[in-house]
Amino acid sequence: MSDFTSTTDTRFDSRLFRIVPHLILFALILVIWEAAVRLGFITSIIIPRPTAIMGAIAELYFVKGTIYHHFFITLTEAVVGFLIGASVAVSLAVCSALSDPFKRYVSPYAIVLNVTPGIALTPIIIAWFGYGMGSKIALAAVLCFFPIFVNTLTGLLQRDEDREELFRSVGASNAQIFRKLRVPAALPLLFAGMKIGLTTALIGAVVAEFSQATEGVGVLMSRFSFQLDMASSLATLLSMTLIGLILFYSMEFLDDRIVFWRRETRRAAASRAKARAWNARMGQ
Repeated sequence: MSDFTSTTDTRFDSRLFRIVPHLILFALILVIWEAAVRLGFITSIIIPRPTAIMGAIAELYFVKGTIYHHFFITLTEAVVGFLIGASVAVSLAVCSALSDPFKRYVSPYAIVLNVTPGIALTPIIIAWFGYGMGSKIALAAVLCFFPIFVNTLTGLLQRDEDREELFRSVGASNAQIFRKLRVPAALPLLFAGMKIGLTTALIGAVVAEFSQATEGVGVLMSRFSFQLDMASSLATLLSMTLIGLILFYSMEFLDDRIVFWRRETRRAAASRAKARAWNARMGQ
């Protein structure tokens, strides 16, 4: 029991030792920033004080609660756009992996869509889908399509000949090989593309809000910027960052649960490292 407690305390101390320098550096940056603005080295209209930003965050979230409606509007636009774009991307990637002629015809169009600046499509998409939520969802879907398509297709086209030969030796059909071997092998790359796609979907939704919208975090930030309320504008920007973190770590959670064998591999590697450290301490 004492050995277990000692090991736990050691791990806690190690984590604390790694975190504390970052916290000290962050606090030092905030102090220098605050002092520079108060002493007049930096104009508060350009870069407001950290305390002013924290006050704006408190007002947006707790005093007035203005942010919540816009926050969930942008989150909904990004998530729905991502779901549509990801569905189309994965479907086309699967069809391309199963059929070389299909891949030859689809891939050039996907590349053309990728090299076309997504922001340049904003006026066209707004003209097609109007000024409501539809145009934001559409732009989010367009921007998140390509990374998911490429990653999924790359993963599905990676083939382990030895494993496929093993599957065939036990009588597996091509459909079974694809479903039970190639798809699981492609999942790590698929989720890598999903993580990139989620962030680009958020970018698409916010860009469309900047262009023309009445609701959303992008609209709120534009209003504050036009009023030269930079503290509230930066507080809203941090809210966009919060949306991005929620989306990214949600996909990270799904990745960890669905591609569970990678988690088990990491745990096994960590266990082996702990065993080696324990043997070293015991002089073995």
